[in-house]
Amino acid sequence: MNTENTFRLDGKDIPFKKGDTIMDAALRAGEYIPHLCHNPEFKPHGSCRLCVVDVNGRHQASCTLPAEAGMEVDNSSDAIRQRRELLLQMLFVEGNHTCPACEKSGACQLQAVAYYIGMLSPHLTHFFPKRSIDASHPDIVFYHNRCILCGLCVRASEQVDRKSVFAISGRGIDSKLVFNSPDGKLGGSELEFTDKAVEVCPVGAIMPKHLGYETPVGQRLYDTKPISVVGDVAAHSKPEKPFISDKSHE
Repeated sequence: MNTENTFRLDGKDIPFKKGDTIMDAALRAGEYIPHLCHNPEFKPHGSCRLCVVDVNGRHQASCTLPAEAGMEVDNSSDAIRQRRELLLQMLFVEGNHTCPACEKSGACQLQAVAYYIGMLSPHLTHFFPKRSIDASHPDIVFYHNRCILCGLCVRASEQVDRKSVFAISGRGIDSKLVFNSPDGKLGGSELEFTDKAVEVCPVGAIMPKHLGYETPVGQRLYDTKPISVVGDVAAHSKPEKPFISDKSHE
């Protein structure tokens, strides 16, 4: 193999193309690096930091770091796993993620990555924030409780839908997703059910109405195969259009 166009990931040679990040090349080679905010269709953002790897002794976000020949990348050491677990712990306790009551259970990347990492229960103190549910849209409901501020819907709305429906406002624990509408409600925005922004949420924050539990628990995406095998592409498949879609049916 041409070593001028490869780096080593956990001892395995990974080929890369000009402009690839470590994440790009690894996923193309079938090597899973845990992630939540990454989507190959959008510009990398590096907001969740879950894709952290050790590169030549330094912790780096693999979704934003350009691949270079000769890199030694550690994706599976105890130190990397522990850092990812801590990041997941914080995500779980900063929101209200009650998986047994969530329609996305079994098809949620946050849940699936937690199982993959081995985080079976949070050990940090829960914040239990009081966050609203926006059901003002005829086809879509938004759960602020579940939003992890990954920015995927923001990028999808800007880069694909060309609408800029979503934005992240505030700082720190006060950060939240906001909607570009006259009254600040999702129902008053330009969001449509067919928009890319609706299908990219890695958790259960953006959910279609009228389609709850169509796929039985136990038969969902990550119930049958681990996320490292399935990846995240299937998680972004669009559900069928709800039968009730006219605002007059609200």
